[in-house]
Amino acid sequence: MSIQKRIAAIAASVLLLVPVLAGCDFGKNAASAVAAAKDWPATVNGVTISSEPKGVAVVSANLADVVLSLGYETQLKSKTEDCTQEALSTLPNVPADQVDKVKAEGATLLLTDQKLSDSLQSSYQQAGISVVVIPAAQNRSGLTTLYQAVGTAMRGATTGAEKGKKAAESVFITIDDVTRMIPKSNVVKTGVYLFDTDGSVATGDMMAGTLLDAAGITNIAKDNTGGKLDLDAIKRSNPEYIFCPTGLKAKLASTDGYKDLDAVKNNQVFEMDPNLMKLQGEGMLDAVTYMAGIAYPELLKTTSSSTSSTASGTSTGATIPNSTIPAGTTLKADDQNDNVLAMQNRLKDLGFMFMNPTGLYGDGTTQAVKDFQLQNGMDTTGIADPDTLEKIFSKDAIHADGSTDAENSASSDASQASSAPADDAGDPNQ
Repeated sequence: MSIQKRIAAIAASVLLLVPVLAGCDFGKNAASAVAAAKDWPATVNGVTISSEPKGVAVVSANLADVVLSLGYETQLKSKTEDCTQEALSTLPNVPADQVDKVKAEGATLLLTDQKLSDSLQSSYQQAGISVVVIPAAQNRSGLTTLYQAVGTAMRGATTGAEKGKKAAESVFITIDDVTRMIPKSNVVKTGVYLFDTDGSVATGDMMAGTLLDAAGITNIAKDNTGGKLDLDAIKRSNPEYIFCPTGLKAKLASTDGYKDLDAVKNNQVFEMDPNLMKLQGEGMLDAVTYMAGIAYPELLKTTSSSTSSTASGTSTGATIPNSTIPAGTTLKADDQNDNVLAMQNRLKDLGFMFMNPTGLYGDGTTQAVKDFQLQNGMDTTGIADPDTLEKIFSKDAIHADGSTDAENSASSDASQASSAPADDAGDPNQ
């Protein structure tokens, strides 16, 4: 891990500990006031936002995916119907041209990846709704810019931008973890992602095009630009693997030119949810792991046993409370199994992991464990030894925001009690 990352991790953890060490509401309020002063006003792509939005409308499936990766979905008030993420299913679908309805849902900020017409832009301005245009990323640096822009627009120039940068770094760490696990070989595996049979492919100037290479597959279109590659060029390269959206495989098998490709004849065409190659949140990580698993099926095998013995060398059959992980288990870098996945899911709930758990103990997981250990007063080894795992799954584990399960449960119970109807004092049976 670089010195810069170590410093950033320590600084972030110290900041997280401030409200705990302060021991009073005054400290929390002071910290919030300082953060607010640094956060607002915030300028994103030429648009200045004076204060934190009371609500956000998103009219881009890609931006909705980034919002989810940042964990900012609670600010969303509405979306468009192309935002099909399950986590947003309860939000109302409101088209971008229905300004009055967007406002009625409580949004003061609209996020879009396409510039609005002058008349529609004017209508939003008159309604008091800021419109920020944030296009999709085409490369790694663009992805960091994308995440920081969304974070800044929703949570400010300091808090949101830093969260966006860290989330983007987590994406890269996870993708690089997969790439690092690709077996070394002198045999080149070639592939292509076809959007259709009209020559639309994932080229090298597209984020989707780089995902093939990250999966250990040489993209035959990596030297092309503009998302186009003619059939003759595809036939010359004759890729070993073809990836495509769901429903396209049968069409390839019946289309002249495509049906003669080796990948088609050898049944090496693999359909994917089209969103995995279009959206730039957690779906992107799923795309890399899926394609890598196809080309290198040995990656799907766990690198360590899914069960562990106790320190004495004999299994007791007991599990860590609140988990399915055997007592005495130690998890460390390069492990890949269901125990790692369970730990990652718990760390994500606690606020220490930003990206999609994969079951692979890579650099991102090591950093998350270190952050948890520092926050909870433990040695920051990055290794999930039995004591660390027990603490991770305990109800008194300190979350990234300084809270605990018990405190959150008490707060939730109090909220439900305050919203419950009063008992009828005149009924002795109540």
